[in-house]
Amino acid sequence: MVEVGQSSESGFRLPYSRLVRNGVLREEDSFQRQATNFGGSGSRNTSPLGRIGSRNTSPSRQKVIKTKPRGLDEETVATFNKAVQPDVQMEDNIWAMLPEDLLNEILARVPPFMIFRLRSVCRRWNSILQDNSFLKFHSQVPSHGPCLLTFWRNPQTPQCSVFSLPLKQWFRIPFTFLPLWAFWLVGSSGGLLCFSGVDGLTFKTLVCNPLTQSWRILPSMHYNQQRQLIMVVDRMDRSFKVIATSDIYGDKSLPTEVYDSKLNKWSLHQTMPAVNLCSSKMAFCDSRLYLETLSPLGLMMYRLDTGQWEHIPAKFPRSLLDGYLVAGTQKRLFLVGRIGLYSNLQSMKIWELDHTKILWVEISRMPPRYFRALLRLSAERFECFGQDNLICFTSWTQGKSLLYDVDKKAWSWIAGCAFQSYNSQVCFYEPRFDASVC
Repeated sequence: MVEVGQSSESGFRLPYSRLVRNGVLREEDSFQRQATNFGGSGSRNTSPLGRIGSRNTSPSRQKVIKTKPRGLDEETVATFNKAVQPDVQMEDNIWAMLPEDLLNEILARVPPFMIFRLRSVCRRWNSILQDNSFLKFHSQVPSHGPCLLTFWRNPQTPQCSVFSLPLKQWFRIPFTFLPLWAFWLVGSSGGLLCFSGVDGLTFKTLVCNPLTQSWRILPSMHYNQQRQLIMVVDRMDRSFKVIATSDIYGDKSLPTEVYDSKLNKWSLHQTMPAVNLCSSKMAFCDSRLYLETLSPLGLMMYRLDTGQWEHIPAKFPRSLLDGYLVAGTQKRLFLVGRIGLYSNLQSMKIWELDHTKILWVEISRMPPRYFRALLRLSAERFECFGQDNLICFTSWTQGKSLLYDVDKKAWSWIAGCAFQSYNSQVCFYEPRFDASVC
């Protein structure tokens, strides 16, 4: 595992690594070596730039080089019509005078976890990473790709680790900057994390950016009671909102409260009608918040724009044992759960809500070999959460994670992903420096 903020090896190869290595960075070959994955051996680095000089290249032969610096599916294709001269020496005084806008554009494409290592190169680089011009470039480049964030206390000290799916590597983020009462991970959105907890007799909420170590406590709600919370970040508007629904124990009817970071206050809205909730799991998509209800059967939907609740009579599939609501892109809402009365007849299915017909339509079923490997026992605990039409299944007993891509209809194990604690709280996380808590 790589400790963020400390110098260590990485399995990621920068497209500009050879240039930087001969210039002002001089971090030897730290970006050129393959680090050992968490819980397994390192994989072979296949970057074409790393093989330059190892064999002869013909000037007349066109060479197509594919790199995959960011995300899971993005590819940058470069075509070279001339042979590369591997023995060209770069002048230090030239690279030391690299224009700041070009340097910002290069750094903006470095995976966020690697940028911490660059901060110790020199004062100039450390100041650049905190500059608004760098943040502007960083906000315009594609996302690093999906990551899984786990949070737990061992026993009192907060611990946080992030598994990068593109890099297939764990990174540990120091989390001692948070107060001890911030125990419960509410969720993640747009590079920010939301925590809640009880400080004495007061229920508190805070929002933080784990990469910049910035955080702030939100003002107290109108009703000092533990609530079910969900956070939503608007990157275009550079703001976020936190929605507090019913009492976490379900024995009190409290008005819905919404925190707006622009106004820095909570506003009161309609109280959710008296219902029998299936669980505290919520999903937010298309400016609407959804919860599962048993009585009346279906969904409760909260419209963020109007502040009103509405019941949707969408009946659950037959023989559903446990269900999770998962938000997809745009208006897509998924239901994930096990079906079957007996362990040898159980399976896992995924449905999508047809908003027109108000019914659940089956779109996929977990293959039996994955289901048996993930959930051997009928009562085994598992978690399910999603982001951008990706659905992740985690089994704490088996220590495994399974990923389903809704668009590609593909199932795959998340190699190297194993959780450190049975009490870990896990969610998707998008590392971003430009996510502000203000």
